[in-house]
Amino acid sequence: MSAPLTLLDRLWSMHEVLRREDGSALLWVDRHLVHEGSHHAFARLAERGLPVAEPGLTFAVVDHYAPTRRAGPIADPAIARMIETLRGNAARHGVRLFDLDDPDQGIVHVVGPEQGLTLPGLLITCGDSHTSTHGAFGALAFGIGATEVAHVLATQTIWQRKPRAMRITVDGTLPLGVSAKDIALNWIARFGADGAQGHAVEYAGSAIRNLSMEGRMTLCNLTIEGGGRMGMVAPDEVSFAYLRDRPQAPRGNDWTRALDNWQALASDADARFDRDVVLSAEEIAPIVTWGTSPEQALPIDASVPIPETLPPAKAQAARAALDYMGLVPGRPLAGTPVDQVFIGSCTNGRIEDLRAAAAVLAGRKARVPGLVSPGSARVKAQAEQEGLDRVFTEAGLDWVASGCSMCVGMNGDLVAAGKRCASSTNRNFRGRQGKGARTHLMSPAMVAAAAVTGTLCDVRPLLKGRPV
Repeated sequence: MSAPLTLLDRLWSMHEVLRREDGSALLWVDRHLVHEGSHHAFARLAERGLPVAEPGLTFAVVDHYAPTRRAGPIADPAIARMIETLRGNAARHGVRLFDLDDPDQGIVHVVGPEQGLTLPGLLITCGDSHTSTHGAFGALAFGIGATEVAHVLATQTIWQRKPRAMRITVDGTLPLGVSAKDIALNWIARFGADGAQGHAVEYAGSAIRNLSMEGRMTLCNLTIEGGGRMGMVAPDEVSFAYLRDRPQAPRGNDWTRALDNWQALASDADARFDRDVVLSAEEIAPIVTWGTSPEQALPIDASVPIPETLPPAKAQAARAALDYMGLVPGRPLAGTPVDQVFIGSCTNGRIEDLRAAAAVLAGRKARVPGLVSPGSARVKAQAEQEGLDRVFTEAGLDWVASGCSMCVGMNGDLVAAGKRCASSTNRNFRGRQGKGARTHLMSPAMVAAAAVTGTLCDVRPLLKGRPV
């Protein structure tokens, strides 16, 4: 009798070409996603006179440096150069490029799924840590470094050590105003930024099964903020409904055959995990970060922590974070003034995220300025068809084009030094949104609530009586 398998076991064995004595495995890569930051890897190929091994399996996206205001030529020569370099590399190697004027342009981790390039059972790599997003479809997906990007370009394979398997089960029903972002920040705050270190995290349980694909992608996207190597959810009818008729998804008989294969991608009922965690959905509240790590997060109705009450290993980091964030220990988080807001990113820039924010903002005015950048041109078009753009602009927020935008600030969308931003993004490290910027991570609905009140606040009272 063979041992029961986890989803990780199944996906790994499907892609293992060979294994060395030290345990490292050479894995076949089904999809390789590149962006402007991949220029170092292309340069290594040029130095050696090598072609891209499988240009038909490589896809390039302009996202990190994409200007979100696109009237006229790109003003910043450095940004223009980065985008032109990607264009040249894509053209030289025959790689499909989702360029700025492409109707399918967007953030790489939004474009892949909505195009149907992301499919259950695939192994997907990209030189971006949030590649874990694609694991929401039951794929093996993880970020890689520049040297590894070059290796994949040249060979369509990658050397990896198999991580340990961890399962996070969330059962129950999420309360009003609580989303996948809150599930993620909740477990990261509980177990720490290294809580899943060395593990591939599989999400399970009734609350996970009830999430949309957008929610599952948010959850897998944030897995690395808790130290995980990758996140994944076993594919089911929710996944299949999302993928049906996507431009690059199988069709006809190919679709039928694919479904048969995909339905087998699950952990056995008696599969053993190296770590197993069970959480209750009903106990999760809207979460905000107070410090400079995603683990420094608390429910919105909590108070700023007092470092002296924390374990010694956490106290020093808390003092430094509170000093940088300009927060006073012991004071309520709610009511903390914010200077601006941002809604977007590969974490929370999909149509469901924009709908959640619009549900809060409809008929209301923002007290602070803000930027709303959809995750892709397709999301932008759909939002405009639904009238969401008017909700944002009538509230006083800027509605701009798609791209990574203020998540990482490479395109010029920045938070000024000392300014406090309520953000739907994935990282709140020092200077992430700009030198000296103070970032509070939260769900899009919570960002919208902060825009309406001008403070960190609980979104739940603002949702009462509104369709969500």
